[in-house]
Amino acid sequence: MPNRLQRIWIARAQPGADETARRVRALGREAVVAPVLQTRALPARLDLADAGALAFTSRNGVAAFAALTNERHLPVFAVGDATAEAARAAGFPEVVSADGDVRALAVLIAGRPPPEGAVVHLGAREPAGDLIGDLSARGVAARACPIYETVWTSLATPEAWDAVLVHSPRAALAVARRLAGRDLSGRLALAISEAAAAPLRAFNFKLVAAAPFPNEAALLKLVEREP
Repeated sequence: MPNRLQRIWIARAQPGADETARRVRALGREAVVAPVLQTRALPARLDLADAGALAFTSRNGVAAFAALTNERHLPVFAVGDATAEAARAAGFPEVVSADGDVRALAVLIAGRPPPEGAVVHLGAREPAGDLIGDLSARGVAARACPIYETVWTSLATPEAWDAVLVHSPRAALAVARRLAGRDLSGRLALAISEAAAAPLRAFNFKLVAAAPFPNEAALLKLVEREP
């Protein structure tokens, strides 16, 4: 019997959207790539004089940092394995992954010997979580350095899809804005975390589900379990 959950709308920003599309197709589903967000670099001036370590909460942060400087000697703390892989590929020799969310990253950093300087978070202008506040509450010297921003795209919202994959709370807000007033009773929203699922729970989806772990492997398991 053919899959009823066949057409998967991938709403995440590029270049991650194409990577997710390949994984969705490997599951035998159709990938509908229509990002609701795009990232763009900020005109940041890096000052790492007080830095003892760097923290990245996305691959976008790694890419934006790598475009700004050839600095690679500082140790890196990454929110998850994909971000850690991006940091290693960018040339960082010392990378540790929290394999989780922003809170898990703060726990990881606070649980290790303190660096000789501040932990500098290279991230978005409007981050999804408060890493700096969490680290400060744990007694870790830290500061933020926004180097990119995420903005809504003008791409058309796809009409033919059975489920939407949501990779962040900000993407969820963008999806919610696009779907306001629509009948979604036959469709699913599958989110990478409860924070990403929350903005969609007010809609009449057939199902809104959050992955048990904040990574894409767990998110795609939600696709696999649906017929």
